[in-house]
Amino acid sequence: MLNFKYKNPTKIIFGKDQISALQQEIPVEANILLLYGGGSIKKNGIYQQVKDALSQHHVEEFGGIPANPEYEVLMEALKLIKEKNINYLLAVGGGSVIDGTKYLAAAAKYNGDAWDILRNSIYTLEGEALPFSTVLTLPATGSEMNSGYVISRRATQEKLSAGGPGLFPQVSVLDPEVIRSIPKNQISNGIADAYTHVLEQYMTYPVGASLQDRFAESILQSLQEVAPKVMSEEFNYTAAADFMWCCTMALNGLIQKGVPTDWSVHAIGHELTAYYNIDHARTLAIIAPSHYRYNLKYKKEKLAQYGERVWGIECGTTEEKALLAIEKLETFFHSLGIKTKLSEYTEDYNGTAERVEKTFKDRNMLGIGERKQLSPSDARSIVEMSY
Repeated sequence: MLNFKYKNPTKIIFGKDQISALQQEIPVEANILLLYGGGSIKKNGIYQQVKDALSQHHVEEFGGIPANPEYEVLMEALKLIKEKNINYLLAVGGGSVIDGTKYLAAAAKYNGDAWDILRNSIYTLEGEALPFSTVLTLPATGSEMNSGYVISRRATQEKLSAGGPGLFPQVSVLDPEVIRSIPKNQISNGIADAYTHVLEQYMTYPVGASLQDRFAESILQSLQEVAPKVMSEEFNYTAAADFMWCCTMALNGLIQKGVPTDWSVHAIGHELTAYYNIDHARTLAIIAPSHYRYNLKYKKEKLAQYGERVWGIECGTTEEKALLAIEKLETFFHSLGIKTKLSEYTEDYNGTAERVEKTFKDRNMLGIGERKQLSPSDARSIVEMSY
């Protein structure tokens, strides 16, 4: 097991009818900006629950944060933060709203061009951002219990990430009841997103971290088990709760401690979202199978272990088990209604691989993955395999 440090200060309030707890968790003297997305929270009752909980607080609002939170929209929110002297943020939404809120929390106290935070991957330390909390409405990204975020910029077709220990939510309210009103395509995205988060931290090479491996495998198995239940038309609270907690545990920092991590699938997938506006989770499903086949030589031990422990594959050589495990992964994505080829999302895919290669070179991303050896030309080959 590798050396590590671990601290996660986020307080989780989990369960039915817990949004009212915000009344006690957020200081009554706080000048709050409530941030949300397209307005679905006003249809499913969450908005009113939040407003009731904060009836004794001063609250301003900013809605309209889109999926793949956009820099241009967030700059409008930043103006409001400064005009109204906001000193506390509350994100009510999924990963996009929470990511956007983290960026605003950092930008509000940053002296300089706010885009530099992302352009230069500036690490936000404790005390260098506005405090904020979250009410999770769409399980997927784990952003409710971690300190990272990803922001898109339409003008330059960039999708960049940053973070730091100053960007953990103070409190996150997780009520599985919200899953009742989530469209099934978004639930399938959430499952695929969380599943791939685990793979990025697990599918590398053995370092003897047996407990971490078991943590990761249990999340993968749980997601596989709850997938048909949460995709069903009939709401199942137990399955919804398991799904929500899996998504949080998949990326709250715990399972990556003491082990090497990859994140190449995300690095390449982000480019596909930036180019074509394909849902983030679906770009991961496009890239992951090809990524693992391309890197079979380096990942086959963990792929075979994944096949054995998660899918029950018993027969064959290490390489045969590894290849079958990749097939099982792709079949799982298909079972969620998620296509795994770029050509199934756009007819304009020719030249994408070359474009990714150029982007990686331009950003000096010359060695990614757990071994820091995947070059821009390797990224190009992986994308070509994903057509």
